[in-house]
Amino acid sequence: MTLYLHMASSNKMNLETCRLYIHKERRLKLLFTGLCFEITGFLVVWTYMGSKEEKPPPNKFLFQHVAKLCNSRNFSTSPADVLLEINSEDSESSSSSFYSEFGISSERYSSLQQKLYWAEPDRSITNVSMSTSAAHSTFIIQNLKDSYQIGEELFVTIHARDFNNKYKCYGGDFFQAKLFSSENPQKASVFGEVVDLLNGSYSVRFLLLWVGQAQVAVRLIHSSEAVQVLKHHRDTDSDRVYFNGYFEGPGPNGTRLTETVMCNVKWDQNGLERMLTGDCCCDYKDFRSGEEWRCQRPKSLPCSARVYHSMGGYNECLTAKEAMFMNETNKNINGQITPIKILPSSETVQIDVTQKCRAGLHTPVPAGFYLNDVWESFVCRTRNFTTETTTQCLKDKHIHMMGDSTLRQWFEFLLKAVPTLKRMNQHVQYKAGPLLAVDVENNIDLHWRSHGLPLRCLKTEVTNLHYVSNEIDDLTGGPHTVIVFNLGPHFTTYPLDYYTRRVLRIRKAVLDMLQRAPDTTVIIKTVNTGYKDVFGSDWYSLQLDRILRWAFQDVGVYILDVWQMTACHYNEEKIHPGPVIIKNEIDILLSFICPE
Repeated sequence: MTLYLHMASSNKMNLETCRLYIHKERRLKLLFTGLCFEITGFLVVWTYMGSKEEKPPPNKFLFQHVAKLCNSRNFSTSPADVLLEINSEDSESSSSSFYSEFGISSERYSSLQQKLYWAEPDRSITNVSMSTSAAHSTFIIQNLKDSYQIGEELFVTIHARDFNNKYKCYGGDFFQAKLFSSENPQKASVFGEVVDLLNGSYSVRFLLLWVGQAQVAVRLIHSSEAVQVLKHHRDTDSDRVYFNGYFEGPGPNGTRLTETVMCNVKWDQNGLERMLTGDCCCDYKDFRSGEEWRCQRPKSLPCSARVYHSMGGYNECLTAKEAMFMNETNKNINGQITPIKILPSSETVQIDVTQKCRAGLHTPVPAGFYLNDVWESFVCRTRNFTTETTTQCLKDKHIHMMGDSTLRQWFEFLLKAVPTLKRMNQHVQYKAGPLLAVDVENNIDLHWRSHGLPLRCLKTEVTNLHYVSNEIDDLTGGPHTVIVFNLGPHFTTYPLDYYTRRVLRIRKAVLDMLQRAPDTTVIIKTVNTGYKDVFGSDWYSLQLDRILRWAFQDVGVYILDVWQMTACHYNEEKIHPGPVIIKNEIDILLSFICPE
């Protein structure tokens, strides 16, 4: 079924033609119950398709009326979130039953689908020229003034165009935006949240938070068409990153046999197991966490002879057309480059945050900003820690870090920041861990270990790879225990359900910990920005980040937002950020552990 509807504005603007393709009766029903309403006799469907004049859509009009619709239906979501109902119903019944085992209701599961909703092209893309072009897309500053006062807001509109310089008329592009000044004395920057208006245009709001100059920067991370490429391969090609399993055992005449085979997550015919049938494999199930791993069966050795694990490699999975979509990645778009002049305010502007750092605080947008290379948090009252105050904060603490290499950066920073901390040589592969540092004088022990499989790492002992939920279950907890964990880039190649279930198992372990030892400090580090390809894109990471926040929003833990901190800094973006960013992350971490 295909439905054609038309939109007209009530203030005699030019008529803009809209079309919405509906392929199922279920979607038609939801469309009329959630998206349509009458304005002066016209039925309005907010999916802008453009006119022959190729003029940009009336964004303000569109957004206001979709917002009115949301309010009239008692929605507590953004206009984009309303559209989720069209896409989420198919997957809900199959997944929510599993999540109920973790105390997740169907309503709670539906809220996750809202957070994960991402607009898609509303037509078949037959040519790459129809996709979004960074060179042709632009941004404009709304009502640009000669000068502003600190505390004011700056509004920016992004207009996406294709390679034929035509306005796009559907959403789904992945843009990132920041306001920054790399000049002394400011060295300042702030994150801008991009809101998809679902019509080819996007809005961004910035707070003006320092006196001096500032400049807007907008990047096209992925076109909406490239996002569909990423989504397709995430859901169908988990084995595009594969791993090695190393088997060792006794051979004839006192020799030693070794075999190396391919391994991966065991999950829904979406990886290694779809290529292998019969008695093909060695399956390894962790009965505490329920996690399953699968390796090809060695020719000569038993499954029990698996000793080591490592990253295997990458399977190129993109077609020629998909590769062309992915080429338009992480590129700046053109716009008004006139510096924004920010003056002191004639009125008192309160920027300082007085809220004491505690578990369960909401993360606003922006969550803070850089000024003189120091992150000024809007979440809670943070402070700058010296060597002395860092040591005092960690005194009598048992700190357990579990995650990836971005969390290992914190271990390494603290090892340098506290001279009395000494790393023990545990004779392990360093980048996979586990690592341990001890300060006997101040009774500090600092641990880091990886989050377990899947892990892209050098050759390491399998016995050293533990799942986070198991590690938390094995800790006693208490007022001297600090647990810090993260999950991110190593999970980007897997379907979202796989990651969600891993997170929910950790959530259960955290809830059990807080039940038996409620004064335990639990801190979650969110995902860094930095990756831009089909093996580890920021779009993948953003989806994982939303799942992580959703799962722990009501658990009573500290969520340390580094997404904005890594995305908005004026320096080049890296998955492993430089010392300035790490120092600010550690200051927030210590402010959580030792609030004023």
